[in-house]
This record gives sequence, structure tokens and C-alpha cells, in this order.
Amino acid sequence: MKLLKQLLVAPAALGLLAPMAASAAEINLDGVNQYASDEQVTSISQFPDVQPTDWAYQALANLIERYGCVAGYPDGTFKGQRAMTRFEAAALLNACLDRVTEVTDELKRLMAEFERELAILKGRVDGLEAKVGELEANQFSTTTKLRGEASFILGGTPDFESPLRNSDGTRAAKPNEVTFNYDLRLSFDTSFTGKDLLRTRLRSGNFSSLPFGSSSQIFKLDKAESTDDSVEIDRLFYRFPVGESFRVTVGALVRNTEMLSFIPSAYNSSILDFFQLAGASGTYNKGTGAGFGVSWRQQVEKGNPYVTFDANYVSENGYDDSSVGAFTEESGINFLTQLGVKSKNWGAAVAYRYGSEGSNIRVPNFSPRTVGSGGDTNSIAFGAYWQPIDAGWVPSISAGYGYNWGDGGFRDSQSWMAGLQWSDVFLEGSTAGFAVGMPPFTSSGETESWLYELFYKFQVTDNISITPALFYASDYRNNRGNDTWGGVIQTTFKF
Repeated sequence: MKLLKQLLVAPAALGLLAPMAASAAEINLDGVNQYASDEQVTSISQFPDVQPTDWAYQALANLIERYGCVAGYPDGTFKGQRAMTRFEAAALLNACLDRVTEVTDELKRLMAEFERELAILKGRVDGLEAKVGELEANQFSTTTKLRGEASFILGGTPDFESPLRNSDGTRAAKPNEVTFNYDLRLSFDTSFTGKDLLRTRLRSGNFSSLPFGSSSQIFKLDKAESTDDSVEIDRLFYRFPVGESFRVTVGALVRNTEMLSFIPSAYNSSILDFFQLAGASGTYNKGTGAGFGVSWRQQVEKGNPYVTFDANYVSENGYDDSSVGAFTEESGINFLTQLGVKSKNWGAAVAYRYGSEGSNIRVPNFSPRTVGSGGDTNSIAFGAYWQPIDAGWVPSISAGYGYNWGDGGFRDSQSWMAGLQWSDVFLEGSTAGFAVGMPPFTSSGETESWLYELFYKFQVTDNISITPALFYASDYRNNRGNDTWGGVIQTTFKF
């Protein structure tokens, strides 16, 4: 038995040696595989006297599965606790060596047959290693990745009347011509631990305020910003985890909505800005400036619904003038919190935002939009969505509602939206959708305007998409109270 243990433990024998037979008087050495010849041993479970708790169980199982050179007694047992003679050991080792020899010969034959293909693969691997070495020697950074997004937007609003007036009191020219604008975003994402994120984003755009570039307009596009063709830093923040459940974000240029765990909507056209904010643009006002935030996520088993809670603080004006502190009322404070529950294909949330003097509340179609001196605002939002797990004729459904109130001359208002979106329309990856809603309107109804959007996003490749869209607004205050419509063709490149 001592010899058996040595053979099984030895590295060479683990790949060759298999069963223990009986004593020399009980076994026929010329037919050591007698049991196997009657019934081929293909699984260790065929030996009723071998248990998983036996010390050599795994070694025996490997020999059966990999080499098939294990035999037992005619009665079907293995008798692993019995001693064996040197003759028996020699016979059993010879059986396994025969199998190993067969495998080795087969490998030699295959290597000879595919010698040319193996040489080509070796050459390719050597070439790849050389290229990887060159990339590593010349790479931009070992910790930073560049992510880019460029959008070309062709669009116009044929019968839009400008609300602006010239110095002589006459109405300014109508912004009704077709224009071709761009929006460019370059994000440098750096990670030092694999779980944190330092983001520096550069942005450039050439949109005018009317009709697509100003957040005071209900036709404000999600990707329409103006930097006068110059490149600006519009994000600079650091995000890192604290334990398993918390995430902290702090930055000199950070946006409040981007510090939330999610926005409760599955509608994503990337066209009209209002429909990207769950129908509550007052609450989800995209306040950007110096700030910080904390997010908490409930730890549950994968696939189960979980609860989230977010709280963040952004000072819109407290970073560009040292005479105004980031923690003073006149710095344009935005304090945003959200409590939500999210699952694989649905989610819901309630959110609250406080805005101090100087903050922008993002209520297109009426004024004021910036909180005046000594004033403040409050906004609350409710949103929910559901989407099918598999793409089909059933669309995702999103709905949201927002209410705003305050003082200092600010009027109470409310807003809402509902959106349907289909996945894999005509082509895999392409989507289509329709949304309807009312941007913020006062209780008196003087600023009521119905807004509609219809879009189709054609996913040309993984990195290129083309999105034609049409939108319509009734009784648009900034169009002298008349109905108006517009359309765009938005081409986006991601790299």
C-alpha cells in the first residue's frame, strides 16, 4: 500500500497510474483489463466501492476521463484499499503508457498534417506581440482612455417666429432657415484602481440660441450647445466607491443629473431636451458647476429589484467669481435628492430639488427661468418606466410628472410626458419612438403648449447612427402663441 500511495502522489504517476487490482494470486496479468474488456470503464461512478471522500478519488477520476486505462475486478469493484504487487503495478502502468503513447502519436500526426497552418499562426502571434510592444511603448497613458462623440445636425423650424426684437422695436429675423451644426465631445476617462473614474471632458459646438440652442426654448436639442467654435472644459470630476454600497462624486465641473443612479425613463431619442428629463425639467434641471454627491445602492442577489438613494449639491455660479462663494445663497445652489427602485426591465423614482438665488430652473416657454434676488424654488418629480425583456412589437413605456413652486416672483408650474419606444425596428440595434407631453406651464394655463416628437434611429454600424426626427408644438408662447413644427437629421459618430 505504501508503494501505491507513492505512485499516486508522484507527478508522473498522476498522469499515468490508475487502479489498484488484487493480489497476484487473484489477477491475470495477461488480462489486467479483464473487467474493462467486459464493460469499458468510462466513469468513476461505475466503481461502487470508490467514494468522493477517498484520498485518491480525484486522481482516479482524472485517469478514467482523460486516458481510459483504468480497470477493475470482474465483480465490478475497484478494491482501492487492497495491497498490490510489483507485477500488478508494472502491468497497470504499461496499460496507461500504451494509451499515452497512442495520444502522443496522434498529436505528432496532427502537428505534421497542420504544420503549415501552425507556422502561419506562430508568425501572426509573433507579429501581434511586436505590435503590442510598440503600442505599449508609445501609448498615450496606461490609465486613461479617450472616448469621443461627434454629432452633425441638419435641421430647421420653417414657421418659427423669433421672440426677440431689434433695438428699434421691430421683431428680429425669423430663425426659419435650415442650418447645419455640430456638437463635439471628447472625454478622457482615467481610472487608478479599476473602480474609480476621473473624467475630463472637452466640448465644442456652434449652435445659436434660436431655435435649438437655448434651454428657454421647448425645441432645445439634447446635443445643442454653443461654444463659439472654441473648445471648453465642461466636465471635471472624480468618482470613487466607498465600500460595496456607496459611490462618491466630487468635482469642479459636475452635473447634478449625472450623479443620480438613474433617471426614471426608458425613452431615449437624444433629440428634444425636454423628453430626456422624464417630463420634469424643473427637477432634473441639469445644474452644472462645482459640487459633490453621494449615491447608495441596496445590495441584493443579481436580477432582483434594488433600492437606490442619491443626494448631491451643485453651485452653478460659485466657481467663476471669488467674490461669490460656492456655499452662499447667491451662488446658484442646486440640492437634488432621489429615492428610486430599479429592476432589470422597470424602474420608478421620486425626486426633489431645491434652487437658491441665481440657480436656473429649466422651465422653457415662460419666464423667469433664473431665480431672482432673495428668491428660491422647489421642484418635485415622479417618474416610472417599463420595457420588455425581449425586443418585439410591444414598446417600452415611460411616464413622468413634475411640479415647481417658489417665491421672489416665480410662478408655480407643472409638466408631464409619456413616451413609447420600440427596439430592433427593421434592423437590429435600430430604435423608433413617439413622445407627447406638456413643458412647464402655469396654473392659469397661459403657457400651455402640447409638444410631440417622432423619431427613428438607424444604427448604421456599432459606431455610427442616423436619426431623423420631427417635432410639433401647439400654442407656443415664443412663437407668438402660434403652432409650430421642426425637424432634424442627426448623425452621431462614437469612437
